[in-house]
Amino acid sequence: MNKLLLTLLSLTTLLLLNSCQNSELLYQAEDYVYVSDVTQGLEGPAVAKDGTLYFVNPLHSGSIGQITTQDEFSLFIDQLPKGSTANGIRFGTDGMMYLADYTGHNILQIKPGTKETTLYAHDDRLNQPNDLAITSSNRIYASDPYWAEGTGNLWMVDQAGFHLLSDQMGTTNGVEVSPDEQTLYVNESLQRKLWSFHIEEDGRLTDKQLLYQFEDFGLDGMRSDIDGNLYIARYDKGTVVKLSPKGELLQEIQLKGKKPTNVAFGGKDGKTVFVTLQDRGYIERFRVETPGRSFKKD
Repeated sequence: MNKLLLTLLSLTTLLLLNSCQNSELLYQAEDYVYVSDVTQGLEGPAVAKDGTLYFVNPLHSGSIGQITTQDEFSLFIDQLPKGSTANGIRFGTDGMMYLADYTGHNILQIKPGTKETTLYAHDDRLNQPNDLAITSSNRIYASDPYWAEGTGNLWMVDQAGFHLLSDQMGTTNGVEVSPDEQTLYVNESLQRKLWSFHIEEDGRLTDKQLLYQFEDFGLDGMRSDIDGNLYIARYDKGTVVKLSPKGELLQEIQLKGKKPTNVAFGGKDGKTVFVTLQDRGYIERFRVETPGRSFKKD
């Protein structure tokens, strides 16, 4: 009986120690993979179904890099078509890669299993398509800032082209859809505001609400986990902030670099957050409790 009690106590102690060790690893940023010293344009991280992490401009403008599940970095595409430079990347449910081409005023697409870049949508009215959000039906939302004047637009994109949703915004940047696809979140970099909209059945937006306003530093890309919490890159502050769907500040993760541009969920369980930065040669990462919204709860 005493031996059994000691065994149970030992197992309980071991489980508690493991739990403590695991919890200490959460929200602790670390270097992931070295990319290069030329990372001023590093942006747009997105994880494909096979676990490969993609991002833009790793070695020069117009390139796309990749890091495999074996943590190996290489160029996926050396140069996009002439006049094109990508920023945000998103993957559709069919595996299609969509890219915000901010110099060509396009949304580009790349078929899974290929490197063939084709035009999905183009519109000369755009300032600079910057970041993308995508629904399960592959409806795309694109932010479109005009940095010189501190203004921005918000667009919906489908095979018919670009549809203007709002042209009365600040410097629109990070954009994300909630897990239930009822809410669209958009942040404004220079104004440091985070807005929410209700998504109607046709994809149009109503009920604009100010969800949170920061006092300092810029806002950049953002992603949602399956519970609807938002992870937002704080450019120049060197952090990623975690907000609840109600706009409550839950966590602020300190990074090694100061200029994070965007985040993406990945890893085998969807609980690793990858961060692109423009002032370091590394992509950073940290662990969280909850997977990104593109991962199922199971």
